[in-house]
Amino acid sequence: MNYYTMKKITFFVLTLTSLIIASCTEQIDTSSRYVFKDEIISGYLEKHEQYSEYVELLKMVPVSSLPDVSSVYQLLSARGNYTVFAPTNDAIQLYLDSLARMGLISEGSWDAFEDSTKLDSIRQVIVYNSIIDGGDANGYFETNRFPEATTGDAAEIDVPNMNDRKLVVIRTEDPDSILINDCMIDRINHDILTINGVIHSMHDVVAPSGNSLASLLKKMVDSNRGGYVVMSKLIEACGLLAPLDSVKDELYEHLYITKKIPVEKYAPEEGGRTFHTPEHRYYGFTIFAETDEFWSQTLGKPVEEISVADIYEYLDNEGIYPSAKRDNNYESEDNLLNQFVTYHMLPMRLPSDRLVNHYNERGFTFNTRNPTIAIYEFYTTMGKRRLLKTFESKESNGVYLNRFPNLNNGRTGDYHENSCDPQNVGIKVGEPNLQGEYNVRNGIIYPIDELLYYSDNTRAQMMRSRIRWDVTAMWPEFMNNNIRMNTLSANTGDDKYFNVYIPTDEALGFQYLNDVIIGKDTEFYYWTGRNANWANMQGDEMTIRGLYEVTMRLPPVPVRGTYELRFGQQCGGTMRGMAQFYWGSDLDRLAAMGIPIDLRQGATGINGKKFVKNDIGWVEDGKDLDYNADVDKRMRNNDFMKGCQQYVAGNPGNSQTMRENQTCLRRIMLRQTMDPDVTYYIKFKTVMDDRSRYFYMDYLEYCAKEVYDNPAEQEDIW
Repeated sequence: MNYYTMKKITFFVLTLTSLIIASCTEQIDTSSRYVFKDEIISGYLEKHEQYSEYVELLKMVPVSSLPDVSSVYQLLSARGNYTVFAPTNDAIQLYLDSLARMGLISEGSWDAFEDSTKLDSIRQVIVYNSIIDGGDANGYFETNRFPEATTGDAAEIDVPNMNDRKLVVIRTEDPDSILINDCMIDRINHDILTINGVIHSMHDVVAPSGNSLASLLKKMVDSNRGGYVVMSKLIEACGLLAPLDSVKDELYEHLYITKKIPVEKYAPEEGGRTFHTPEHRYYGFTIFAETDEFWSQTLGKPVEEISVADIYEYLDNEGIYPSAKRDNNYESEDNLLNQFVTYHMLPMRLPSDRLVNHYNERGFTFNTRNPTIAIYEFYTTMGKRRLLKTFESKESNGVYLNRFPNLNNGRTGDYHENSCDPQNVGIKVGEPNLQGEYNVRNGIIYPIDELLYYSDNTRAQMMRSRIRWDVTAMWPEFMNNNIRMNTLSANTGDDKYFNVYIPTDEALGFQYLNDVIIGKDTEFYYWTGRNANWANMQGDEMTIRGLYEVTMRLPPVPVRGTYELRFGQQCGGTMRGMAQFYWGSDLDRLAAMGIPIDLRQGATGINGKKFVKNDIGWVEDGKDLDYNADVDKRMRNNDFMKGCQQYVAGNPGNSQTMRENQTCLRRIMLRQTMDPDVTYYIKFKTVMDDRSRYFYMDYLEYCAKEVYDNPAEQEDIW
């Protein structure tokens, strides 16, 4: 349920049985459109007979699973900003008929339900999926506020519905025809404005599939249809359907709804703000899959005749992953097939607009939203942990996997693509199908038409380039639970999505973030930073307070070699603290690395309760490029670097880059030999007794010796 609904009434948890929802059919109502600006939603629906069945459901369905709570009908009778996709009586009958055709009930009637639990679930499916509560921050959604999408493509409405699903908008060639999850909005009876929101009349029930990604893939295997049959067979053979069946952490749901963990955390030291604990702990997955058409053309066989053994033989003959084991134990991470399949999979659900994250890279503005300079993300794959790069630029014309173009990255360059060698073009990511049964809750499949694997060239190109990532990219839970860079509530007084509190492991009894160990005296806060004008990469940041101790698992390096690990910091805050940094591969015996890091230390001084002058060699760039390079060398001798040129210091459109801002620095934390098959950890522990002093995080970098100590070509400033 949307936060605003819970804020006004109570908390709830929704448990639904998995349903296969019939596809919607277009039926156009040509009756007169009604506009009642002086009525509430419930009153309007009550007055129109075609919604009588829906009204009865609204009165029966509670807003929460807790006892003695209000009905959804009462909710729609209150002040608010609701978007209602109201099904007509005929629409509800069509839905019941579809359930009968699937054998879930004996006939298309409410009386056909023999199980009261299933009956209640179906009622909730209809009601909860039909309502978006935008609250004061996000308002209601008329059709002109729906997200933009090109004809035939799908875009998600940012605010989830009461079932905590983001509905999909699909625009057709007819400008008057808009579909919501395959269901056509009435051409006439839509944008019906009321006192507390808007109503769109629907001739089909909006009911996104409750199935998991595993269910979708299993159906493809069984039917030999669906576009990704071959990949589905490979995933099943590797024993990966089980994890892809996970939707949400039920234990966390219980802890949250029973308030055994704090759902809010007041932080007087953070400007008196209230931080909000995530409502859920969802699981999510992204699969980049070669299409059946690709496999059929590659192997010269019809899809239904292609076996797992055929793919295994093909990969073996092509010499893919030469060090992997050649045996039939496909479920082992050491196996050839397993390594091939898992490199296609990420443990997070990435919508199309989040494959790479655009915000404050140089040249980007939200007025045009067009890609500008090269921008990328590095994610860690499932199975054997390896890096997968997503990339987009003005010149790429879309998002690519593992693209390594020749960039105009000189000191006076613009970081656009000059060219791209054929072997480094990468693989273009196609548009996912989000319609019907493909719109599963916990995952997205993206089509690709080339063979994707972690090739020697890919690994070498990664090693030869700087690997930079926002720290939140390490944590799938941030994406799966709509935490990272959430755009909701920007420029509003509501901080629901702006300020997030991650509870300690001690409070939960387990880790909310799989890759982070949060100590008992640690307060872990995250800010989305939307429109806050902070000089951070992508705007967001972490502030970790208390007598903190936080341990994090790092992404893998691409090849064995000597790397620098760098810490991107912004030292403008006067209440930054000092932390000892630890690193190593033995989680129980991490070694202290160097002296404690003083996060107040900037280009010219220490910002604290008093200003302390220091000199790390920072001098503003001038016209003499050689002198600027000498300044960079002097700073490196002190284990400092200027901030990157890739991002601006503040909101999108700002002119000053992070390199030009003296509060934005990079700290060289270590230089060590690292191996791609070894897992490394970092730990930060406060060395101050002042609980108000906090630890700050923004981004990290790997940089191989071949880059930072290359006598032929100096590392670029970007």
